[in-house]
Amino acid sequence: MDFIEELKFLKEQLKFTERVRIPKRTKNVVMAGMGGSGIAGKIFQEFYSSMPTYLVDDYNIPDFVSESTLFIATSYSGNTEETLNATKNAIKKGAYVVTISSGGKLIELGHQRIRIPRRDLQPRSVTGYMLMPLLNGFRIISGKEINRAYKLLAELDKNNSQCLGHAKELFKSKAIPIIYGASPFKSMAYRWKTQFNENSKIIGYSNSFPELNHNDTMALALTSLKNHMYFMVFGSDDNRISKRIKITSQITKSNFNIITPQGRTPLEKMFYLLHYGDYVTYHFGILRKVSPTDVSLIEKLKLKIG
Repeated sequence: MDFIEELKFLKEQLKFTERVRIPKRTKNVVMAGMGGSGIAGKIFQEFYSSMPTYLVDDYNIPDFVSESTLFIATSYSGNTEETLNATKNAIKKGAYVVTISSGGKLIELGHQRIRIPRRDLQPRSVTGYMLMPLLNGFRIISGKEINRAYKLLAELDKNNSQCLGHAKELFKSKAIPIIYGASPFKSMAYRWKTQFNENSKIIGYSNSFPELNHNDTMALALTSLKNHMYFMVFGSDDNRISKRIKITSQITKSNFNIITPQGRTPLEKMFYLLHYGDYVTYHFGILRKVSPTDVSLIEKLKLKIG
């Protein structure tokens, strides 16, 4: 499948009806995942706060993991070294383990095993498959939101000229992309950064309001090479955050390109930003004449590690 078709396939993943089972004994949730397979956990953590949640992007798991832990492991290939190690440790500690993958070793582990029905995509292109079992299982999303989000993504598939416009400006300026978000879209800022890394093969940077007002603000005013930075900032419905964005741009003399998320609810806006970023980074990669699907250095690293 061509990568552009992978992007268009995101909306179809919203129809994935699998759901994570939540044992009555659950007192905390731990999610393990790396790279493109790990972004679902970051998104989930922003939209769920009924019990403590913890993210693992390493080999090890926190000491508190126990029989009262719901441990969710995500790996598209099912063979991600760090995630496999963390999952095996969680099983040893008696956690209730749910695995989400397309196969590999991970699908053989856990109490509940959710299989992704496609094996021909990039891990970063299966965010819907990774995320929907969480949103469905924890009852975070409604059927109406799914339908409206589907339409938003379909519209972007038909017309993503604004995304191309940002890509062209970024390409012309030969700049590094700087992405700023705010809750509940901090994970989206990070997602855009990683999509620039993989789809466009360029270093990116992300941070979030209001935290960045306690560190980045000074650098924005006085940093070197500022003319080689292209700022993309997600608009916010929060008045205080919106005020911070406006004032930060003014006092640091930074040109913020505001990306206004579309949708009625935060979840719909999240999916819109997710897809918008996919297209910006795809178009930018094409302009740079690099292949969005090339992960040869990552594979070379895995081989050398052994």
